[in-house]
Amino acid sequence: MLFHLAIILLASSGFAIALYVYRHKHGPVPLLCPITKHKCETVVHSRYSKLFGIPLEFLGMAYYGFTAVAHIVAIISGLESTLLITATFILSLFAFCFSLYLTAIQAFILREWCTWCLLSASICTAIALLALKMLL
Repeated sequence: MLFHLAIILLASSGFAIALYVYRHKHGPVPLLCPITKHKCETVVHSRYSKLFGIPLEFLGMAYYGFTAVAHIVAIISGLESTLLITATFILSLFAFCFSLYLTAIQAFILREWCTWCLLSASICTAIALLALKMLL
């Protein structure tokens, strides 16, 4: 149950980050980057901020939301589902690989960093590692 709780906490944090980015990206208040020498605005408004026309923050909210809800259901139902854990691992592995791609975009093409994006990448990596630990 401890792993489920950790995943729920991480996924909830990831969801909050994606929502924060979305609200500030589309709102009157600009997105502030915690590390001020970098420009989160440049990254989140780049042509790489959408996948097939869908804003990446929506995809992040969907991923984190699904992950949190699935593990809340697992705790409430008392079921230790290998299918759920496998699905979480596969989804998080895909998110991790996509985050690596986006990090490379920041490093080599945009040459700007978004702290929020890097934090989100770290969260999906942690979720994948926890799911892997649960599978083993």
